[in-house]
Amino acid sequence: MAAVLVLNQFASGVLLKFVYQPTVGSAYLSIVAFQNELLFGRLIRNLHYWGANLLLLIMLLHLLRVFFTSAYRLPRRASWIVGLGLLIGVLTANFSGYLLPWDQLAYWATTVWTSMLGYVPGIGEKLQQALRSGDEIGQASLQLFYTLHTAVVPVMLLALLPYHFWRIRKAGGLVLPRSPGEPPDPSPSRLPVWPDLLVREASTSLCLLALLMLLAVFLNAPLGDPANPGLSPNPTKAPWFMAAFQELLLHMHPVFALLVIPLLAFGGLVALPFLVLPKNSAGVWFVSDVGRRTTIIATVTALILTPIVIAGSDFFLRSNTWFTWAPPVLREGLIPIVFLIAVAAGMYLVVRIQWKGDKNEAIQAVFTMLVVAWIVMTVICVWFRGEQMKLGWPWR
Repeated sequence: MAAVLVLNQFASGVLLKFVYQPTVGSAYLSIVAFQNELLFGRLIRNLHYWGANLLLLIMLLHLLRVFFTSAYRLPRRASWIVGLGLLIGVLTANFSGYLLPWDQLAYWATTVWTSMLGYVPGIGEKLQQALRSGDEIGQASLQLFYTLHTAVVPVMLLALLPYHFWRIRKAGGLVLPRSPGEPPDPSPSRLPVWPDLLVREASTSLCLLALLMLLAVFLNAPLGDPANPGLSPNPTKAPWFMAAFQELLLHMHPVFALLVIPLLAFGGLVALPFLVLPKNSAGVWFVSDVGRRTTIIATVTALILTPIVIAGSDFFLRSNTWFTWAPPVLREGLIPIVFLIAVAAGMYLVVRIQWKGDKNEAIQAVFTMLVVAWIVMTVICVWFRGEQMKLGWPWR
């Protein structure tokens, strides 16, 4: 599905390039002309927009499937690492493509998430200026993002995708499903490419394309007013795939929200296939029966605890009358990070002691809790943050 969507992005993107003009004065007008004056122009842009969102969503779901079936261990370690590189490439494509319409939504969303880089200690301002090609989002920024989106990222994907598929074939294909306690089949039976494999892949691709076409026909890609650097909308939010970072910034010191936590998360994903785990559970969903139960417990815990912590943080840590004695790096950095580590360690110990789980099940429970918390933060930032980024109901 991800490969089909990449092809859709290439095809629709090439058509957009025939009309799009990467200049501040013409970018917005060229998008309007493409949508309103060319035959099927709006449909093609909608296919490109929804294809980008579906691609990122499907790659995240693919990452979860690989993790929860333990398909990241040898001999598939290299596939996992290359897959993380592909995920970074798709994120970069979404980042860079978001600015190109040059409307209010794109301009200010890009301004918000590039402003986040300024908080990185030491190199933040230089990193921000390098990405913006100056102090503010302007012509040089648009040209840089256009080059990344239409040249650098496609070359990266074209290089990594075939290698990723080749590594999967070298590892013997996809992980074969099996029941808990069932040993891996040393010599699994094989099916012919035609008709078994190609018919299944063609059916899946056609269903995916049908869904994409429905989205493109009935839901238009957003396009607001032309970008106005002097008029900021309220609230100004980052794109949905960056919303959790923006939510973190409301509660934590920028160094921890934008540097410590992302580095720990990405480092954990890279180190995951190198951990020495007690059992080979490749192909078993959620490791074992105990793993299934502890995954449900971790999910429910995150669904309940995350909104409570966010509401409590808004009231206590951001209040002018609480913890005023503590410096910001302690109040908004060390205290929250110690709390997060304590919660993760508590979940790990509960699985090991209370449920008699091994390292596989305990790591899986912690990973599940963090992923669900990340999803909840994204939902809250996108739908429950109103003017001045205050909590409120979406319908209000």
